[in-house]
Amino acid sequence: MSTLDRSVVEKVAGLARIELTDEEIERFTAQLSVVLDAVDRLRSVDTSAIPPTASVLPVDNVMREDVVRPSLPLEEVFRNAPGRDGDYFRVQTVLEQR
Repeated sequence: MSTLDRSVVEKVAGLARIELTDEEIERFTAQLSVVLDAVDRLRSVDTSAIPPTASVLPVDNVMREDVVRPSLPLEEVFRNAPGRDGDYFRVQTVLEQR
């Protein structure tokens, strides 16, 4: 059983700068307790015989040959662009010179 209580939820909400009503605090306290209890049950599972994995799917030869191919025509590249300046995308200035 988790030791999550109302004060912990209030503190986390304060750190996240989230304003919660009393009803939300009570609901989240109950919901988060259920989640923490489930995680605590997972700790009891013996995984010592299971090797670490990055994917549950088999990965075979994810590399492809590096072959030069023609690129898209410029008209297709710029078809959905918000702005174009010759062969370049026109975008709103995000950095100003000082």
